[in-house]
Amino acid sequence: MVQALYHGGVFVALMLLLAALVCAGVRIVRGPSGPDRVVALDILSLLGVAAAGMAVIVSGSTAFIDIALGVALVGFLASVAFAGFIERGSIDEEEEG
Repeated sequence: MVQALYHGGVFVALMLLLAALVCAGVRIVRGPSGPDRVVALDILSLLGVAAAGMAVIVSGSTAFIDIALGVALVGFLASVAFAGFIERGSIDEEEEG
């Protein structure tokens, strides 16, 4: 009984991850602006972390934790870089000083 609930929960979680992946993909393709697309890419990095977490649960191997940490770090750095881009206004803009 418990094993069936465990496998059912894992299946539901994977289906929700897949649905979120489809929604983020649609937002990347149809996003009306650059920030919308960047937020969708940030969601994709979060989904990568969640998928690695699910892989840890399913396989029992802790090697996927390192992968999740790496994906989370790259996603965070990408968000910080985009925030700096938004603050400056343009990539090619000269710094006044």
